Amino acid sequence: MSTPEIARILERAAAGERLTPEQGLALLEGAELNELGAAALAAKNRLHPDPVATFVIDRNINYTNVCVADCDFCAFYRRPGDPEAYVIPREELYAKIEELVAIGGTQILMQGGHHPRLDLAWYEELLGDLRAKFPKVHRHAFSPSEIHFFSRLWKLPVREVIRRFKAAGLQSIPGGGGEILVDRVRQLVAPKKAMTNEWLDVYVQAHAEGLKGSVSMVIGHYETLAERIEHLERVRQVQDQCGGLDAGPWTAFIVWTMQPDHTLLEGKIRKAGAAEYLRMVAVARLYLDNIRNIQASWVTQGAKVGQMSFLFGCNDWGGLMMEENVVSQAGTVHHVQIEQMRRMSAELGLTLRQRNFFYELIDAPPQPVAAN
Repeated sequence: MSTPEIARILERAAAGERLTPEQGLALLEGAELNELGAAALAAKNRLHPDPVATFVIDRNINYTNVCVADCDFCAFYRRPGDPEAYVIPREELYAKIEELVAIGGTQILMQGGHHPRLDLAWYEELLGDLRAKFPKVHRHAFSPSEIHFFSRLWKLPVREVIRRFKAAGLQSIPGGGGEILVDRVRQLVAPKKAMTNEWLDVYVQAHAEGLKGSVSMVIGHYETLAERIEHLERVRQVQDQCGGLDAGPWTAFIVWTMQPDHTLLEGKIRKAGAAEYLRMVAVARLYLDNIRNIQASWVTQGAKVGQMSFLFGCNDWGGLMMEENVVSQAGTVHHVQIEQMRRMSAELGLTLRQRNFFYELIDAPPQPVAAN
């Protein structure tokens, strides 16, 4: 049982009262997990009264692994000149998108490293080619950390980079590279990447140019509980600053857990478990009253915990996430994953529906079963 004071905070938050940072921290530290989940579920149901769980069919394409940011937690990047470094050839990139389109996919999530030798014209040509060849595929690309890096590399204001990218075909900005939006933590895990104000300012500038995005949090490394709340507070402030619910830059919030295996953090940190993940998701749902959607991180947590997250405030499965090595099996994997999500949603009394980036439902509504 939670203490009477925490129970009062939960009751008020579930009813829509805005949490203070002190209250958010109290919930992270001391709320009973099931009571916290029940409050977050009530908050989710206020924002999403229809019994629906959504998903998008997308593909995560890492167009290059060349990076000079040297983040301790990253096992993906390679320094320039490394024999394993790559930039995906254009025809290979097209083939990946064609596979996506073949299974009904509507979106690519395209991110890479901080490549020091690709110029602005290369990116503009890439976006223009993708728009011309795949006009119906939403281009969700280039994290704030990448855009901030481009701004410094090309000696252009952040807003000018975004304006040029949008003119070339960029449609939204993913929330990668956010980790924890507290400079003390960022200096520890990613000192060469955008600091907190720089990362957030990318979205302020993107909002001014009419672009939206998503925002994430990575837990389970060097951050304190208070710093997790500071992250939520900074996000909420910027969303308010830019117009609030549905008007601000962010359509969704996603919690990830740090995956330290095969990185410089392996053996140095304790992995966040399922209960810690669900606690963070629930507090995020209660705290971020001006962001409508919370995605389940079933890619890192597994399907069962992903399902449980719908009882802790999530309303969306996120992306189908075609595997990068899927070619001939793409249709099979697509079918199995959707049927799994459909079954697990139904077990919670929810109907699975396909959406686009803007959370507009794009599939045909299910037909009622005729009575015998």
